[in-house]
Amino acid sequence: MRELNVELVTAQVARLCQEANFDLPPDVEAALQEVGKREESPTGRRILGELCENARLARSDRIPLCQDTGLVLVFVEIGQEVRVTGGSLSEAVNRGVAKGYTEGYLRKSVVADPLRRVNTGDNTPAVIYYDIVPGDAFRLTVMPKGFGSENCTALGMLKPADGLEGVKRFIIEAVDRAGPNPCPPVVVGVGIGGTADKALLLAKRALLRPLGSRHADPFIAGLEGELEEQVNALGYGPGGLGGRMTALAVHIETFPTHIAGLPVAVSLNCHALRHKTWVWEGEKSE
Repeated sequence: MRELNVELVTAQVARLCQEANFDLPPDVEAALQEVGKREESPTGRRILGELCENARLARSDRIPLCQDTGLVLVFVEIGQEVRVTGGSLSEAVNRGVAKGYTEGYLRKSVVADPLRRVNTGDNTPAVIYYDIVPGDAFRLTVMPKGFGSENCTALGMLKPADGLEGVKRFIIEAVDRAGPNPCPPVVVGVGIGGTADKALLLAKRALLRPLGSRHADPFIAGLEGELEEQVNALGYGPGGLGGRMTALAVHIETFPTHIAGLPVAVSLNCHALRHKTWVWEGEKSE
């Protein structure tokens, strides 16, 4: 049994919130550079170069990659042999978000009520997902999700008779409908299966996969490649100003579902695919 004090969680969440907003992940930056070599549009190449320069300045000057510093999603994997001490884990996570956003001078974008729209003043609460996993480690990922792309989320409760072609059509139409609004080049996260809520969560988790990776199932991996080509053929290009490179990647995650259903969810993220992870493997307690 390992014991994890919530104060350590608060400190790490505060750090991750700032680093996620300041440091574009290396795989995303590498993908931007790679698609810059393949982009045929001069305007598109210029925009991709500016995005890379933006990432460099954000990293060196410790300023946000984007003015929309997002609503914070937190994915927590807790080993079943870990004992959390010192108070509420969820409260500790939210204290960390508040600390990180306040001390990092990050924009506070969260309203306490979706209808009355009063800002909470510290970017809390976060949206927290918990998974209990085997072992005695603790893994936490912070993902600030901007709403230019979040507002382009799509959910389709397809019929099984719609089949594979219906799934592909829904995904491409969702990206096409979003157009330039999610600030392309985008990363397309797709969730297929489960229930409506499960499909949406799968789509979010798909965004966290390393860019350039393919699904372990060759059939799904092939589908990712096919959809990537079709999305890029839409022609929106970097910044939505035309070009070949509308998407950096298409990632798909699946889950078993009911015989009567075929849920499909699409979650888009702009080029600033921000996320940072902390893994704790602390000392064993007596």
